[in-house]
Amino acid sequence: MRLAAIDLGTNMIRLLVADATGGDWRAVDQAQRVTRLGEGQRPGGSLLAEPMARTLDTVVEFVRRAEAGGAARVRIAATSAVREAVNRVAFVARLEAATGRAVEVLTGEDEARLTLLGVRSGLPGLADPFVVLDIGGGSTELALARAGRLERAVSLRLGVVAFADRHRPDGRLDPAALGALREEVAARFHREIPEAIAAAGACCLVGTAGTVTTLAALDLGLVAYDADRVQGHTLTRGAIDGLLTRLAALTHAERAVLPALEPGRADLIVPGTVICLAAMARVGCDALTVSDRGLREGILCEILSAVR
Repeated sequence: MRLAAIDLGTNMIRLLVADATGGDWRAVDQAQRVTRLGEGQRPGGSLLAEPMARTLDTVVEFVRRAEAGGAARVRIAATSAVREAVNRVAFVARLEAATGRAVEVLTGEDEARLTLLGVRSGLPGLADPFVVLDIGGGSTELALARAGRLERAVSLRLGVVAFADRHRPDGRLDPAALGALREEVAARFHREIPEAIAAAGACCLVGTAGTVTTLAALDLGLVAYDADRVQGHTLTRGAIDGLLTRLAALTHAERAVLPALEPGRADLIVPGTVICLAAMARVGCDALTVSDRGLREGILCEILSAVR
């Protein structure tokens, strides 16, 4: 059976089409596109017209692509930008009318649970207990797993898109501005990450989504993104600190031409890296294991479990 998952995020839309055989699956098509749905969205505010239009066009295109490829089931899951928007109902109705498909708005806990499912599908041998870190455009999720199951999850209204708007116009952050950003994020993590996660004695911190995979690609010196090399790569805190110093000193234009930095991430990578370091400090891990798989793959795994 051919299945498709669409992860409708605050910054990016991601498509995965796969053939399911027994309890396993094999990717046959995948795509992603930055639409910046959360652009200009204030906390608890509305999604804006232009980002909604870009996102609607992309979701319709991805649904049609999945259908043309023979997908029997297509699941669309929206995350924090839609979840927090006061015009959520109207936007979801537009998406459903345009695609002919149901759109599910995930809670923060559901997002963390599905991300954990996707991570475990690609890294089955993780030491127990472990914490999964998912840095998104509009929110950041941490999930504590023990004995292979979700024990505790938290979703912070702390994403890279809002922070990106606070850069200097050219994108550079001097040491004082970078220090202030690091202190702000660290304080948020101290207040909002419960001790049940922070003091769980995690054997491993696993990072997923664009910030972490981009840092892995930069650390590996990749000319082009290579999922097989990124998957399971270990990033030390020292390596990430070094990348942060390097990236913060560059303009948006200078970051945009770095090898393996995908379009639309030049203004997001610095705040994402700051969030990554704050998470490592809060859970007491000096290294992070990188997962190329995440929410999109977790959505697909859950579809598969439902049709078996």
